[in-house]
Amino acid sequence: MTRLVQIQNAAQRRVALVEEPQLRLLNAKFPSVYALAQAALVAGEPFSTFVHRHATDEALDYNTIYAGQSPWRLLPPVDHPADPARCTVSGTGLTHLGSAKNRAAMHDKTDAELTDSMKIFRWGLERGRPAPGQIGIAPEWFHKGNGLMLRAPGEPLDVPSYAEDGGEEAEIAGVYLVGPDGTPHRIGMAVGNEFSDHVFERKNYLNLAGSKNRTCAIGPELVVDPDFSRSVPGEVAIHRAGKILWAKDIASGEAEMCHSLANIEHHHFKFEASRRPGDLHVHFYGACALSHGDGVHLADGDVMEISFTGFGRALRNPLRVLPGPDRLVTVRPLG
Repeated sequence: MTRLVQIQNAAQRRVALVEEPQLRLLNAKFPSVYALAQAALVAGEPFSTFVHRHATDEALDYNTIYAGQSPWRLLPPVDHPADPARCTVSGTGLTHLGSAKNRAAMHDKTDAELTDSMKIFRWGLERGRPAPGQIGIAPEWFHKGNGLMLRAPGEPLDVPSYAEDGGEEAEIAGVYLVGPDGTPHRIGMAVGNEFSDHVFERKNYLNLAGSKNRTCAIGPELVVDPDFSRSVPGEVAIHRAGKILWAKDIASGEAEMCHSLANIEHHHFKFEASRRPGDLHVHFYGACALSHGDGVHLADGDVMEISFTGFGRALRNPLRVLPGPDRLVTVRPLG
């Protein structure tokens, strides 16, 4: 599979093709994946073909860059370089069958006894995989923010002073570019840490929106046209003081989900505002396991590590607890 990274040093940023253990730089006239994808659309050429056609003979050592021992540093594998606000970051929840194993007893309950979250989950099991050409039930959908929320591999994910917690959500995220005619195009997928405030969310499901408005990370690699129809195995781990505090085998891919990818994509892009030409979208497809669900509470300095087979190197981000106390924000009337 074609895998790409974005890198930057003091003088320039470049896109590179992953050819382990090296990174092959692409033509410098395409300094971002966004610019590459735009050019491929104009050329009417498959993105992977376009990428390989613009590879150069210049290569860099991936190991030193990944380890943070090079003047080059990894960026998120996609961004909107000119205007981060034109990158929408969103996600879909209650999509993975792994959650059903923990809630199997729900099938013995009536609708009146089920929580709203469990009702949505069951609807997904029943109508989340419509026949081709048909529209299925809408999944749970949430907005995380814009490109200002995206962090690169190695960068900290923050627990703000107003937050009650912060925890990993190991997922795969889809990356999309809206074409000049308003048609969404899937550029590829990447390992993602959607990162949320689970303590705040669990107090009341209506807190979901606020719990999601946090930093998040994707990368280090963007995989062009991966096989997402199968089960994609992975692993998530929390490291504390150099030792593994918690780890779990996970899985994603359509074979592990109650919603088809086509249904998720339809219900995201059905909104006219999501189809503005030139916009970039990063959409998290959902997690099947959380350390918080096993009673783990992350602390400052913990490192979250996520990997999926076929999606390149692991995504690692430390957790950073920002100092408090919470500060009152006041609004000044203009009139």
